[in-house]
Amino acid sequence: MKKIFFLLAVVAVFICCAASSYHENDGAKPTLIPPSPQRSGDSARGYAYLTTGDFLKSGFPYDFFIAAKGKSTNYLGRDGKNANVDFGYNVVTIADSMDIVIPTCMQCHAAVFDGKLIVGLGNAAIDFTNFGAKAKQLALLKNWKLTAPRKYNAVKALITSMAAVNPFMEPEVRGVNTADRLAALLVAHRDPQTLVWSDVPLLDIPATVFPTDVPAWWLLKKKNAMFYNGFGRGDFGKFLMLSNILTVTDTTEAREVYNHFGDVLAYIRSIQPPPYPQHIDQRLAATGKILFENTCSDCHGTYGTDGIYPNLLVPGTIARTDSLLFRSNQQAKPFVDWFNNSWFAQGPNAAQLVPGNGYVAPPLDGVWITAPYLHNGSVPTIEAVLNSRLRPTYWTRDFDNPEYDYIQVGWKYQTRDQPDGRKVYNTTLPGYGNYGHYFGDKLSDDERKAVIEYLKTL
Repeated sequence: MKKIFFLLAVVAVFICCAASSYHENDGAKPTLIPPSPQRSGDSARGYAYLTTGDFLKSGFPYDFFIAAKGKSTNYLGRDGKNANVDFGYNVVTIADSMDIVIPTCMQCHAAVFDGKLIVGLGNAAIDFTNFGAKAKQLALLKNWKLTAPRKYNAVKALITSMAAVNPFMEPEVRGVNTADRLAALLVAHRDPQTLVWSDVPLLDIPATVFPTDVPAWWLLKKKNAMFYNGFGRGDFGKFLMLSNILTVTDTTEAREVYNHFGDVLAYIRSIQPPPYPQHIDQRLAATGKILFENTCSDCHGTYGTDGIYPNLLVPGTIARTDSLLFRSNQQAKPFVDWFNNSWFAQGPNAAQLVPGNGYVAPPLDGVWITAPYLHNGSVPTIEAVLNSRLRPTYWTRDFDNPEYDYIQVGWKYQTRDQPDGRKVYNTTLPGYGNYGHYFGDKLSDDERKAVIEYLKTL
């Protein structure tokens, strides 16, 4: 029974180090993404809501959850019943005074690294590869309708939505995220104006499941748009709360939850990346800074007290990375139309989807800890990002006892001669390609070492 809880790990990078002279392309150039007004808030209240709040109103009865899963390490230092559940869950009290356990944003946006919880770090160990089987396990809880109706009412909305979407969520390999897919599947079952659930999909469901790597939350403070292709424009709070449609009843509930997300955004903007924990050769890093600013800063920006991040959408013909993600977003017109005509796109703090022809070159703050790299997590180390000849076609890493490589900077991994199950990353699959971002190839080995040393300081 413990396995059923892993499916709740769904609740939302190093792409283009552009050079001063771009590769030959179709004439397209990087374009500026303009800023959008964002709500202000109180970061302390935002943290409290993330770690104790009731942004879902349906979940597992607390006693059942603890009996099935057991108590977890209290990484967040929480009090009461929250001290007993994993950092990716909150214990909340619903209307009939039942304590329930709900999945939270921390499922994907926090990770344990070297024994410490790093809030805002993307969870690169998440496993979506057997969601179909887990949906069948969830279906067993429908027996509560007759044997324990109070428990069934508490969990009904959650198991209804997960049973509908889980069979369509599975990627080809472990360690990648399919939250984009989750959003598209869930809105297919929601009326855009009322957000009321429909058991029958209202939209056609695309066949492709494309992988992404979860970007670090601390980068959001610099960005003018959300998501890898920068198509999340307008109020970030509307996008941050989108996981609420897992269980939301209607727009009245959505508005109540949304009222907290100015505070949540304020907290996310307060997060700082963890400093590199080992020795940095400052002289080599100083050389790397000069090389970086001459080679990479046009798109990734400069750093320090006078640093500037340019917020550029880089065309696919320049980045040359796997294009399936941005092409899929462009082609998902029913999903885009649903969102842009929905409750989320209305009111004084509207959000909008604006698909583009490429990917945003992200800020690189804390990049040392954000492996694997590229938007699809296809490259295990920074060294391989900067030297495409080192990128393995098939590779795997230890998810049970992961080790970090502080020299190449990224996950320690083993190469394979061929694909072998879902623990081996297969870069020959559509959407999983590790090609593109060839800008570092022109550097010498010594120059790459210097740039990597500099990246450790960000």
